[in-house]
Amino acid sequence: MSTKKKILELLNGNSLVFSNADKLFLFLSSALDMEENQVKKIFYSLLSNGEIFELRKNKFITIPSHGFVKGEFFGTAKGFGFVKVDGFKEDVFIPANKTKGAMDGELVIVKLLSQNQEGADGEVVSIYKELESIVGTVEVAGNNFFLSPDNNKISFDLPIMKTGLKIQKNMKVMAKVVRTDAGKVKCCVSEILGLKDDVKALELSIIRDHNLFENFPSQVVEAEKKVPKTVSDAQKKGRLDLTKEIIFTIDGADAKDLDDAVHIKKLDDGYELGVHIADVGNYVPVGSVIDEEAAKRGTSVYFPTSVLPMLPKSLSNGICSLNEGVERLTLSCIMKVDFSGKVVDYQICESFIKSVARLTYKEVYAAITGESLNEKTQPLQKHFLLMRELCDILEANTKKRGALDLEIPEVQFVFDDAGMAVDITRRERNEAHRLIEDFMVLANETVARHFHKAGIPFVYRVHEAPTKEKLFSVCDFLKGIGVRYPKIPDNITPAYFQEILDGVENLNSKDVVNKIVLRSMQKAKYSNKNLGHFGLSLVDYCHFTSPIRRYPDLTIHRIIKEWLHKKGSICATRKDELDEFAFESAETSSSCERNADYAERDVDDLWKAYLMKDRVGEVFDASISSVTNFGIFVALENTVEGLVKVEDLPDDAYLFLEKQLKLKGSAHVFSIGDHVKVELVNVNLHTRNIDFKIANP
Repeated sequence: MSTKKKILELLNGNSLVFSNADKLFLFLSSALDMEENQVKKIFYSLLSNGEIFELRKNKFITIPSHGFVKGEFFGTAKGFGFVKVDGFKEDVFIPANKTKGAMDGELVIVKLLSQNQEGADGEVVSIYKELESIVGTVEVAGNNFFLSPDNNKISFDLPIMKTGLKIQKNMKVMAKVVRTDAGKVKCCVSEILGLKDDVKALELSIIRDHNLFENFPSQVVEAEKKVPKTVSDAQKKGRLDLTKEIIFTIDGADAKDLDDAVHIKKLDDGYELGVHIADVGNYVPVGSVIDEEAAKRGTSVYFPTSVLPMLPKSLSNGICSLNEGVERLTLSCIMKVDFSGKVVDYQICESFIKSVARLTYKEVYAAITGESLNEKTQPLQKHFLLMRELCDILEANTKKRGALDLEIPEVQFVFDDAGMAVDITRRERNEAHRLIEDFMVLANETVARHFHKAGIPFVYRVHEAPTKEKLFSVCDFLKGIGVRYPKIPDNITPAYFQEILDGVENLNSKDVVNKIVLRSMQKAKYSNKNLGHFGLSLVDYCHFTSPIRRYPDLTIHRIIKEWLHKKGSICATRKDELDEFAFESAETSSSCERNADYAERDVDDLWKAYLMKDRVGEVFDASISSVTNFGIFVALENTVEGLVKVEDLPDDAYLFLEKQLKLKGSAHVFSIGDHVKVELVNVNLHTRNIDFKIANP
């Protein structure tokens, strides 16, 4: 049992009360046979994570217990809020006078006031994780400045405290939240982002609102300077030397952080496929300042105009990047794959490589198709063709096991030299992308299966099956649009959903059914429990292949390296510690991933709105992407989406048919997937809302 769990067990059993903190820590250090400073560090960590609550002076309880729970606070424009609590079917309602000034997104401890079958009411008693900052627009009232938050779920403006920064009305700013002893909430401007009508300022506002930053803290910059720039002979000792292998990278043309490389050979009885991943853990020790910042960021975030990396550039683009022609430390998964596509043997090891070529998807695709060859791709063309040969086998297996093949279009913006968007298209994917994706999936599965079988704590990439209710909704929709579907099985499998998709492949409803199936799916996340990956139809799966840009990958690299160094011999106590390490990494990484997804989506929506703002009055061909009781959402071919409000539909008395996703009137019917002509009527850059109306015939 880990020390954290032991402390929680002691608290839970005793609800400890001491006359002062010194006596508490003396008791805990004695009970746990640990140094007092170490106990203090763990204890305050539990306190800051809301796992312990000081009920009254020097009386501590665990959470949840004694009618107290913890969760995330969701505010509303009207002042009241809700707290999402793990294990509760319904969110806990918090009246406006019981919020303790909590703001949307903060983590709180709640005292339950009442609870019944319909839900629970409560009051916030502690905010254990406050917003670090807040973004908004400067407003003026008299001689006082106030911050009007961009987040409309924060129901009040914050008084701005005086600093050396010269602020003025209509500026977009980021400010630090300051809570006074009297419980009042103020703010202190820390960064001026620009004027509210500047699209670049609005983009930066979104980025800051998600607590994302381009620059690294000064202590990280200092630590970064000490990271070696080349691989030394001492670092190579004990590693598998793969520098004689023909290993290469394939990435996008603009990629700088090259964290995966491959090699392939034809054997008498199959193939040897090597997937080689940057050994980031060798340069980023656990608990170092670089590691703490990486864990806080959780992932690199990709915007149309920039990338916010998880690691400093000297690592992500330098010593950790598998650049052409230089030696790099790697973790390798070298698999022997038979002609049926089964991994019959494998080796997971520390290694070092020297990439022979840095290739782009476009170059490799041109080489595979015979379109063109250059000095890099010509000598490697036979390797590409061998990759395609194995890829075809793997994809046949993927289809056979019933993995989902959902088409999710990605947007790509075109920018001019001034950094302003001038066009929008769908991102192109070709066969070269497929090669790398399939090989990475195979390596991820192989590594996950190995550590699951070995009983070593790990971080898995999990995707749980959709609920029966979601499946019934999909089938109700198909029935409503006249599409036949297979008999609903007792056990939901991805093959069932794929059968639905295959059934509409040649129908006009293909795109809309694809979208409805996608919406029925649960979101993939990270977990220390191996729950399988529904979409890929795999029992074992993890993210092993991108430690430069994803913290869960870095987490499991450390576990892999410890397993290798200890030759698989890890004691029970250490397994408990690793399981806790995996759990915390999975939880924080999932949260960071969600935040990054929201930020990327919001910035995309901003640039889409920017591109449409001068086209008000134009008519477009569109398809209905969603139907609600207040209107229909329509999507243009270039992926821009907007709302047609009910009042902007042709005059009629409309009834919302939720199961069929239709708005039905006496003379008009609007269903998801229908093609319509719409006129652009309004674009709001600040809210990123785009409004259309049905165009006159």
